[in-house]
Amino acid sequence: MEPEDEQSGEHERRPAPSGLSLFEPRDQPGEQPAEPGGAFDVADPGTESPSRRRRTRRVLLWTVSTLLALVLGAGGALWWTAEHYASSVHRIPDAFPTVPDSAQPKPVPDSGLNLLLVGLDARSDTPTTGSAAKAPAWQAGAARSDTMMLLHLSEDRRSATLVSLPRDTWVPVPGHGEAKLNAAYSWGGPALMTETVQNLTGIRVDHLAVIDWNGFRALTDAVGGVDITVPRTIEGVGEARAWEAGTHHMDGATALLYVRERYGLPGGDLDRTKRQQNFLRALMLKVMDSGTLTSPARLGGLLGTVGEVVSVDDRLSNTGLFQLAWSLRSLRADDVRFLNAPFGGFATRGEQSVVLLADRPAERLWEAIRNDRTEQYFQEHRAGDTLGADVD
Repeated sequence: MEPEDEQSGEHERRPAPSGLSLFEPRDQPGEQPAEPGGAFDVADPGTESPSRRRRTRRVLLWTVSTLLALVLGAGGALWWTAEHYASSVHRIPDAFPTVPDSAQPKPVPDSGLNLLLVGLDARSDTPTTGSAAKAPAWQAGAARSDTMMLLHLSEDRRSATLVSLPRDTWVPVPGHGEAKLNAAYSWGGPALMTETVQNLTGIRVDHLAVIDWNGFRALTDAVGGVDITVPRTIEGVGEARAWEAGTHHMDGATALLYVRERYGLPGGDLDRTKRQQNFLRALMLKVMDSGTLTSPARLGGLLGTVGEVVSVDDRLSNTGLFQLAWSLRSLRADDVRFLNAPFGGFATRGEQSVVLLADRPAERLWEAIRNDRTEQYFQEHRAGDTLGADVD
């Protein structure tokens, strides 16, 4: 009996597939080459067997279910990490001014994030026996702020600007007349400090972070210390220690001496702010080089460490804190500019030696930060007091 013509239109018999596979062999003898269409090139439903259709559905359902489980699992792990580690960070209640919004700087949409960083010169709470003092809580007159820095993060998180405000800056303090900037914290705590800085700069503060010097020392030790280069030998003056030229690996106690010193420096408090910025730059390099910001697990551990020594405002939720830190994972030390607020000279008010700001240059800087145009500002004003590579 002669074989039937291949063009007779009858369906040819296909060999049964061996095993369950998403990628079964194509172009079997006698078959037309498969049309391009991707891995899931399903035959015409009219010619596909019911069992094959069931297998295909099972494979697709299994694949979708697996992917969904992986996505939900990753999201759950991220949520747990944020809650577990960020919950250790102490929250500061009532950290913002209670005056009406109309009396505060108007927020500018899509203009980045502004954080006020405050360092205290003493603990404002007392540890109980056998336990460490938790993050600082304000008590009237117990401590003045020793360090004030305004940190601006660009909307795209590709750059950051950190401006030091000298503690002796002469400013109007709401309800108290003119005084040194660091008095605001002593008189009215975080809320009055935030209001004073907002009035000075015209910049709306989004979040606040507070640390004291004991916490600073503990944080430095927790990351294994930092390497800081002293460009030239500095002789000791009075209680100020001498520093040999070269790179020093500083633990918490040594770093604390480095950032607090001002009497042995030619620019006094202005040079001290540069040392503080230099330390922060070294700390950033240490954290970034370790890959901490690009690993959710390591980032969680860092937040756990920070939570022991730093307080933040209670508007910053656990998830918000983790997301803020995670958003900085692409930021590099070279993307951060450190500078002092534009200096207008030293002056005397009564028996106090104070620092004055240069009004017009300062206003140009504040305006750039308000509108997230710091890159343009630095292109136009390269002569600002920006932190260089060499810091005494």
